[in-house]
Amino acid sequence: MKIYPAIDLRGGKLVRLMKGDYDRMTVYSDNPISAAESFYCSGSTNLHIVDLDGAKDNETPNIGAITEILSAFPSVFAEVGGGIRDEERINSYLDIGVSRVILGSVAIENPDFVEKMCQRYGDKIAVGVDALDGFVAIHGWKTVTNVPSLDFCRQMKNRGVGTIIYTDISKDGMLSGTNLEIYASLRALNINIIASGGVTYEHEIEKLRDMGVYGVILGKALYTGRLDLKRAIAIAEKQ
Repeated sequence: MKIYPAIDLRGGKLVRLMKGDYDRMTVYSDNPISAAESFYCSGSTNLHIVDLDGAKDNETPNIGAITEILSAFPSVFAEVGGGIRDEERINSYLDIGVSRVILGSVAIENPDFVEKMCQRYGDKIAVGVDALDGFVAIHGWKTVTNVPSLDFCRQMKNRGVGTIIYTDISKDGMLSGTNLEIYASLRALNINIIASGGVTYEHEIEKLRDMGVYGVILGKALYTGRLDLKRAIAIAEKQ
């Protein structure tokens, strides 16, 4: 199982939100490259980067910061999400060295586009499914749809999506544990599932690994010292 340390960017700074609330934001660093360096030195070969401004406002004001991170650590596998809703933006990220782009709101609004991008770019495309009370949320989690999240994940698989990053918004940034039950259900889809939102304890990493989850995103638990990245990677990779 793979570990993806999270770098959430807003205004070029590294931040974390609570339950996706932009008004409940903590700034952890003015220098995201230093965070990426610490992850790299701890043995991480992956990064999960989110442009929170892009997710909220459909812009890419943090692409410069992302470019700097990728230039500093070209061997890292970096997936990037936040406001990616057209092919031009997909290509702009792939051109700067992003390994996989994450489509979010557009997957609900234009599933035909997602299917076409999967056919064109293969495993360089993932879909981020953010859910609140079992329903998909879009536009930076500001709008909760009436689409059941599990049904939507199934639809995305049928559209050719090979990797789904699933976030339980109610758990995100709360340091109270993750929703293990939903990931057990998602595994039945038989595609790559990356767990995101609230992973706080080592035993959760063990359980997610043992149920066959493809990857785990770690955010606030790393920044607050609740989890040690080296240990988390060792647990995830244990056979």
